Amino acid sequence: MCEEEDNISDMDLERDLEGGTEMGLLDEVVYSENYLPSYRPQGETVSKLEQAEFNQHPDSLFFNDGKRRIDFVLVYENESKKDVDKKHTFQRRKRRREYFEDSLMKRGMVLEATPSVVDDKLLFVKVHMPWDVLCTYAEVLHIKLPIQANDMASKPSPFNCLTKYFYPSEDVIAKETEYFTAPFEKNRLEYFYIKDKDQFFTPAMRSRMAYYILCRAPYEDRGHVKKFGITKLLDGGVYKAAYPLHDCKFNAKSKEDGCSNERYLLYNEWAHPKSFYKMQPLDLIRKYYGEKIAIYFAWLGFYTIMLTLAAIVGLCCFIFGYNTRESSTWSKEVCDPEIGGKIFMCPRCDKDCSYWRLNSTCETSKDLCIFDNYGTLVFAVFMAIWVTLFLEFWKRYQAELEYEWDTVEFLEQEEQPRPEYEAKCIYSRTSPVTGDEEKVPYTACGRCVRLTCGIGTVLFWIFLIIASVVAVIIYRLAVFFTFSRRLREDIKGLEPFKEYVTPQMATTVTASIINFIIIMILNNLYEKVAIWITDFELPRTKTDYENSLTLKMFLFQFVNYYSSCIYIAFFKGKVVGYPGEPVYWLGLYRNEECDPGGCLIELTTQLSVIMGGKAIWNNIQEVLVPWVKNFIFRYCNKVKSEKIIPRWEQDYQLQPLGKLGLFYEYLEMVIQFGFVTLFVASFPLAPLLALVNNLLEIRVDAWKMTTQFRRIVPEKAQDIGAWQPILQGVAILAVATNAAIIAFTSDMIPRLVYYWSFSVSPYTEITSNSMAGYINNTLSIFNISDFSNISRPLEDIIPYWFNNSTTCRYRDFRYPPGHPKQYDHNMYYWHVIAAKLAFIIVVEHIVYLTKFILSYTIPDVPYKVKEQIKREKYLTQVLLHEVNLKLVTNKVKPLMDELACDLEGEDIDLHL
Repeated sequence: MCEEEDNISDMDLERDLEGGTEMGLLDEVVYSENYLPSYRPQGETVSKLEQAEFNQHPDSLFFNDGKRRIDFVLVYENESKKDVDKKHTFQRRKRRREYFEDSLMKRGMVLEATPSVVDDKLLFVKVHMPWDVLCTYAEVLHIKLPIQANDMASKPSPFNCLTKYFYPSEDVIAKETEYFTAPFEKNRLEYFYIKDKDQFFTPAMRSRMAYYILCRAPYEDRGHVKKFGITKLLDGGVYKAAYPLHDCKFNAKSKEDGCSNERYLLYNEWAHPKSFYKMQPLDLIRKYYGEKIAIYFAWLGFYTIMLTLAAIVGLCCFIFGYNTRESSTWSKEVCDPEIGGKIFMCPRCDKDCSYWRLNSTCETSKDLCIFDNYGTLVFAVFMAIWVTLFLEFWKRYQAELEYEWDTVEFLEQEEQPRPEYEAKCIYSRTSPVTGDEEKVPYTACGRCVRLTCGIGTVLFWIFLIIASVVAVIIYRLAVFFTFSRRLREDIKGLEPFKEYVTPQMATTVTASIINFIIIMILNNLYEKVAIWITDFELPRTKTDYENSLTLKMFLFQFVNYYSSCIYIAFFKGKVVGYPGEPVYWLGLYRNEECDPGGCLIELTTQLSVIMGGKAIWNNIQEVLVPWVKNFIFRYCNKVKSEKIIPRWEQDYQLQPLGKLGLFYEYLEMVIQFGFVTLFVASFPLAPLLALVNNLLEIRVDAWKMTTQFRRIVPEKAQDIGAWQPILQGVAILAVATNAAIIAFTSDMIPRLVYYWSFSVSPYTEITSNSMAGYINNTLSIFNISDFSNISRPLEDIIPYWFNNSTTCRYRDFRYPPGHPKQYDHNMYYWHVIAAKLAFIIVVEHIVYLTKFILSYTIPDVPYKVKEQIKREKYLTQVLLHEVNLKLVTNKVKPLMDELACDLEGEDIDLHL
């Protein structure tokens, strides 16, 4: 059943059927008056569709005559061969399809239908655009085409002798000639560089123009109700698929004459695992898939190259921390039996938690030294500078690609309104650009209402995510207390597992499962809501639509992915009170404390698990899911080996790219970019993990796109769209988050304060600065007699070695019992707070100033590109001047000749 039900009565359908409408799909049909377009006389027949049998040329990209190129393919099911009872539905689909195909032919397109070789119920409609139609729509879409060879071609780099081994060989992928281009105009055809009309418009251009017509051709016109567009026909089941053709098999060259075999070249030089070390052939990707796909891979490749430097520095920082883990003074004190072994720590929960020795966290303390050291501070500052350089150099590189790929000023001149936008333009207004009257789908007040509803809905869903995160935190607090009290009794009979099934483990596992379920449910719901809101807002162009949807989805995913890391980094263990007066949530649940090694090690663990697990799962899913779907499809539609399958049917067996296109590919990388920059102070190996993942991601995406998906409809794109400001926002936020992590999550500031202020007289007898005694100085003392009845540990769980002790220690800076201000924060605490705030202010201002200076000094557009743009504009102006001059000359010349004749006659009369 089609998704979009129509208001077509059964009486109308039965009357049409009684009128003699045949189910033969290629016969001439006379529409009833209700189905005729408003511009046709009643009873006019629909154009007849050509039908041809397959000519046994499996690699052919042409009609059966071998001359007319296939620019697009439509696939539908022949309802007359199905044994079903829903004749009315199928009749409606048939009418719409015939009307639609007739509309295409009325617009100059040529159609040819061929039955399937594999399934006799399927028919393939091949679409061809003649030269005149191509010229018309090239002008409509402002497609830029060559006018003159580029006489300012770039000079070869002196490093080519080293880099040539990392680029595809020019013998395999020939370097294309660079041209100056201008928007195509039919009446100036002689000024464009045309060698061969058949090759003038590339297959990607032809497919793009064909899709433009398909999206706007009507399939029903009943009074005020006008319906059009291949997208709705696909959603309604009228057509099963619509796609441009791949030019050959990915693993074998085409045997057809004149085939460029670009898909085969892309597979071997780009998507094949053996080419993992090679740079991407971006010009060929752009030529074959269009600018939108090419700009994604250009950005991904540039990001990966820039990650190399960050990964090297991060690895050096990790090695530095690993080498100092055994020699750091504080980890030695923790592990020392005479120091850490004699420090008894207070319980971390009420009643069911017992005392523990500090040296039990010896290994955790050593691991913390790997990530919490002075090298981390240097690396965090480096990453703040790195991300600025990455964004600035990407702007320069993007400007070069914009010029080379003719997308400079694309948004202003070339992009057409979406069909959904055009269909609802019922209000008139004066255009602020041209001053002419234009149609719009809403008034200024209506637009404001739509945007307000969209913003309100997005905020509601973000608060819903935050509420779910808070709910999971409360669940953790509640079940940790419950597990601590009952789990020990419930597993008495499971002695082998008793050691592993701890309250912490049970709490973490169950909370993770609940959190995963909530994330999956909200992901599915929000994606539909975000699409609905964006449809309701009715953006004018596809770029506006994608940018609006991108912003909504990223805000949601930002909260969804980063909420757990933000909680661990900035909230967990920060407000816990002290053992005699712990802080409770809602008056019931005791707030969580950090791991004995500190919250930084928990944040590091969380990041490594999320980044590693997410990367592995995404790559496996991206490889397996399309491959399994294609395998199942081929298995269900297998034919005898002797049958030859045509190109269009081979492509039909592949998977279509989703409606959101590259959205999830960008989202995956931007979320990774956030992990690399926002929390890098806690995990210096994040850039290295990202680099390894991206090297694999490029080839996986290339392999998937080249071998498992139908050819994507080529689209223009000037840049990476809304992802650019999102990356800039993440880069700005990263400075604040890393400064806050170093200040409030790591122990670096307390160590520095102790080293410079409290390790010498008058606080100690030592005369020179030292870290000796740091651990003892940072642990406060608590008298166990001050425990409340609620939090006092049970007698039967107190270890034997604690029986004669009267005090325990806890992580905080408070006065000891017996002091006039017992359990209040001491002077060390206020020194540390002041140092943390000063550190954040100083570091942020220094880094932001450096970022500003770099952004100002690095121009967004290279000087050479500016010169080439000026040169191209000059040539275009000269071209326009010459054409206008010729037009004026052609019009004035007859008048001048006539005037000259009159003057000659007058001279003769005067002489006589």
